[in-house]
Amino acid sequence: MSLTLTDNECRVLGCLIEKDITTPDYYPLSLNALVNACNQKNNRDPVMALDEASVRQALATLQEKRMAGPASGADSRVAKFEHRLQEVFNFDRREIAIVCVLLLRGAQTPGELRGRTDRMYHFEGLDDVVSTLDRLAQRETPLVCILPRQPGTKESRYMHLFSGEPLEGSVAGALLPAMEVSAIPTSAGNDRLSRLENEVAQLRHELSEVQQQLAAFRKQFE
Repeated sequence: MSLTLTDNECRVLGCLIEKDITTPDYYPLSLNALVNACNQKNNRDPVMALDEASVRQALATLQEKRMAGPASGADSRVAKFEHRLQEVFNFDRREIAIVCVLLLRGAQTPGELRGRTDRMYHFEGLDDVVSTLDRLAQRETPLVCILPRQPGTKESRYMHLFSGEPLEGSVAGALLPAMEVSAIPTSAGNDRLSRLENEVAQLRHELSEVQQQLAAFRKQFE
């Protein structure tokens, strides 16, 4: 399968996955709800400003690629939409949580992924995150890859491949299986740094949740 999603398609698909898992009572999504989800300021990187026409176009092309479409049997006069990744890829809960966050927030470290997926799946440790990334990287059609470690950093970042493979030379060795990278011996200092990075990611996640709750509270008085 050739994966060549646009940025808009990735955002729409990621939002459908997120809302399916985190707010199942309000899923499938109407077009208006989906536009709002795409344009959220929290849990999105980059923040986007898509209009209904852009979201509708992304839905149409995702339907052609069998990844999303109108919800079947929805008891509503308003058209609603759902993702169909489970039918295409048969993800487990860990895999779909990782894919969702990568689609919504771009390249991230295992520590960041562990904190940001917690609403969808609770990973016990970084090893569980890395083993899940490895399974996604080793599929017949790889779905994630490893980016070269940036100067001064201790943790590699991972990105999804739903928009195709990275440009040649931009991420040398990108398709190296995740477990091969994780198997490289690390010093005690590196281990401490990884734990700290994970704690920071978790704190950022909790702050984002508080901001989201505050925004919902303010809306009640608008």
